[in-house]
Amino acid sequence: MSQPQAFTQGPHKLLVIPGPIEVADDVLLANAHPSMSHVSPDFVPVFGDCLRMLRHVLFAPEAQPVITAGSGTLGWDHVAANVCEPGDEVLVLNSGYFGDSFAECLEVYGSKVTQLKAAIGSKPSLDEVEAALKAKKYKVLTFTHVDTSTAVLSDAKGLGELVQRVSPETVLVLDGVCSVASEEIRMADWGIDVVLTASQKGLGCPPGLMILAASKKAIAKFEARKQRPNSYYASWAKWLPVMKAYESGTGAYFGTPPTNLLYALHASLTTITTRSPSLEERFALHKAASRRVKDFVTKLGLQQLVADGIKDGANGMTAVKYPEGIKAGDLLPKMVAKNIIIAAGLHKEVKDTYCRIGHLAFPPPSPPPARSV
Repeated sequence: MSQPQAFTQGPHKLLVIPGPIEVADDVLLANAHPSMSHVSPDFVPVFGDCLRMLRHVLFAPEAQPVITAGSGTLGWDHVAANVCEPGDEVLVLNSGYFGDSFAECLEVYGSKVTQLKAAIGSKPSLDEVEAALKAKKYKVLTFTHVDTSTAVLSDAKGLGELVQRVSPETVLVLDGVCSVASEEIRMADWGIDVVLTASQKGLGCPPGLMILAASKKAIAKFEARKQRPNSYYASWAKWLPVMKAYESGTGAYFGTPPTNLLYALHASLTTITTRSPSLEERFALHKAASRRVKDFVTKLGLQQLVADGIKDGANGMTAVKYPEGIKAGDLLPKMVAKNIIIAAGLHKEVKDTYCRIGHLAFPPPSPPPARSV
């Protein structure tokens, strides 16, 4: 790769929404890399390194990463088309808008979906999930680790332990679009079988990459399916050989990867995995930032959408209810006038009653010194 250049992004409004987020200067510069062939000897190791570093971020040394062009939404299609087959029973834990959406995607591919829904600002309890797993056999269980519509944080570790104890044959899928690299995820130790995410949130890159990791158990379910995957672009039959080729040092082709975005991802993952703060420190910093925001909201006399924002709220975002008589149009334009962009409500049932503040992976002003792994 070429020698680092000096680059500082121009003045702009501060983006404090739960994704896309502010991006570090070195990541934006990497995204401006000259156009490259996706099978160039210079590019192949960049892609291979991204796959290896993703395992590090997820604490998943044996997982198979898949990175393609697309939004995080495409990760749902990967699960629905490869892990599930038409007619399979799937349990979706719903803690907001994105549980409904994942369920709809699974149904499009023919899965028989049962939703376990919680009240807005809450999540299904482990006891409720255990009862559901004991009542019926499910091939797949999905949950949204952080639902971006509500800021609810699900108990990934608790769910992993529960599935291993009660229904170990069930594939546990974590939608980590708004949690990877900002919330702790120990994929192997916790028994998570699929983690799907995107580039524009905790990973600190521009939008455009679907990023996924699958356990050996999830891959085995794919290999044992009786029908071929019912998607062409999302088929693991197409993508797994490509990922393995890049990691082994050989270029391969099914669909052209977005080479510039992969240079950007490489820069961001290098910072996350080899520089200070460490991953554990990064998780602690997110918790500290979250506590400051949530404590400040409380001091203002405002309520959060999450019933207990400290215990059950995400560490990368906060959902704040408007005071009585205030609407989005009264607040958000005034914030824009101060060069600060926050997000409106998203959950369709209460979208006009709250706003969302993102505090995901704010980049340092310049790359910190490298540290040994």
